[in-house]
Amino acid sequence: MTPLLFILVPLLLLTVWLPGWWVRRTFARYSEPADRYYGSGAMLARLLLDKHGLQDVAVEPTEIGDHYDPQARAVRLSAHNYHQRSLTAVTVAAHEVGHAIQHAEGYAPLALRERLVRFAITGQRLGAMMMVAVPLITLLTRHPAPGLFLVVAGLLSMGLAAIVHLVTLPTEFDASFRRALPLLQRGGYLHEADLPHARRILEAAALTYVGQSLMALLNVAAWLRFLRR
Repeated sequence: MTPLLFILVPLLLLTVWLPGWWVRRTFARYSEPADRYYGSGAMLARLLLDKHGLQDVAVEPTEIGDHYDPQARAVRLSAHNYHQRSLTAVTVAAHEVGHAIQHAEGYAPLALRERLVRFAITGQRLGAMMMVAVPLITLLTRHPAPGLFLVVAGLLSMGLAAIVHLVTLPTEFDASFRRALPLLQRGGYLHEADLPHARRILEAAALTYVGQSLMALLNVAAWLRFLRR
């Protein structure tokens, strides 16, 4: 079993690391030239939102990564995607607008994800508190904490994160390939030769969430293996 683990663990870690490396490489590749298009990512996001009657959705720069905030009703773009006029900037902007359209249409997986995120934040805090409490309980009572206590703590802190990542996948694929790509294609916002490259950017972004899901599942598997010892 041990030799198998020496093979499987590096493979799993590579599987988790590769998507992030690929998305960074892909985004950087298509961020040049920075002035390929007439409008910036922020300008395209504003145009697409207005065309869909979403004038109340803001477009804002952010330092924590491109995302759509359903609570604030805001499309937030990293500085280079907000200001630049590159293929990456306009494609990422269209993807985040896709999430805003999902929200406006009441897209069920997005609503489910938001409910799960709020629940997961509370659950992870509770799980972390339980994990801290385990050694204290053991020290005070001089008895090991019940195994169920550890299982619940691990599921709250890591299991909920895995569920959120898995639920995120269909939401991301829908925003990319059922919304952003058709918007860019039908609106004629891309140079014709850029369409397959825009698809590659969206595929790279989607693969990031696949990697995050795998990492979350790997954390759960490692925790369960620890408990079986």
